[in-house]
Amino acid sequence: MTFVLASASPRRLELLARLGVVPDEVDPADVDESPRRLELPLPHARRLAAEKAAVVAARHPGAMVLASDTVVACGRRILPKAEDEHTARQCLTLLSGRRHRVHSTVTLIDAEGRARHRESTSVLAFKRLSPEELDTYVAGGEWHGKAGGYAIQGYAESFIKTLAGSHSGVMGLPLFETRALLVAAGVRLG
Repeated sequence: MTFVLASASPRRLELLARLGVVPDEVDPADVDESPRRLELPLPHARRLAAEKAAVVAARHPGAMVLASDTVVACGRRILPKAEDEHTARQCLTLLSGRRHRVHSTVTLIDAEGRARHRESTSVLAFKRLSPEELDTYVAGGEWHGKAGGYAIQGYAESFIKTLAGSHSGVMGLPLFETRALLVAAGVRLG
């Protein structure tokens, strides 16, 4: 059976490899990731993972498809993926000295078209960032394309005072939940 990862994220490929799983194909889904009106962060992440999986499963009938989505939220506010320095700075300024949540959801569609879902929510607290720290981080570019404007696997990890939840979930693919989905679908790990 063909196994397809519905993501172009090198981080998700790396995390999946930790479970001993290498996809036969990588086929990123192109879906509108804009939040719907009044959509809360966790339902938003659930919807996007399910939509990504469905789009890619339609292109690969009979394949097993894994999709994931990660949303950074401050209260009810969904933070965007930072695509420019201005957005990165806005996100980091909002997160500075505050707690926030990272919701990572995973959808697996099996060869028969059955969808299974799992999710992980982590609570993080950032230290208060000085203007110099903010300038240095933004100038480094590590934030590009990252939800909430930071990458936990890089320098931004030094901003995190506390983390309750899944480190891999904050990176983009919660391994505990992903492993459970794969095992339930009969995938051999390792």
